[in-house]
Amino acid sequence: MIKPASLEDVPQIASCANEAYEKYVQRIGKKPAPMVADFGSLVELGRVFVSKGTDGDFEGFIVFYARGNHMHLENVAVSSACMGKGVGRRLIEFCEATAKSQGLDRIELYTNEKMTENLSLYPHLGYVETARHEQDGFNRVFFCKRLG
Repeated sequence: MIKPASLEDVPQIASCANEAYEKYVQRIGKKPAPMVADFGSLVELGRVFVSKGTDGDFEGFIVFYARGNHMHLENVAVSSACMGKGVGRRLIEFCEATAKSQGLDRIELYTNEKMTENLSLYPHLGYVETARHEQDGFNRVFFCKRLG
């Protein structure tokens, strides 16, 4: 079940982000942006959604919001206990469905060039690389997916 996050979810969201992105600190040379995000503010803005299992256990989260005529997918992370179970894909599909329901024509996102796993994951999900450049002190790779 995917639902809007509440402030009570913030500790689990932050913990999940730290767990998911910790492996990249050494590669990048500093904490990736999701590890220092203000999830409380993002939850209050209605930008965070959580996935919970039928037992109510936290599985993962996604952060996205409308930006002009597209949806910006800012962050997605899955708890280690749920890796490989399709939670990440369901969260991204939820973002895509929300964008379509709001009349938006595409999803845009970026990842760090050192997060090499993502450089093959996003094209597998139908995203096309559109640019690479430095932004906010990170070397980012930008992707877009047009919604049909």
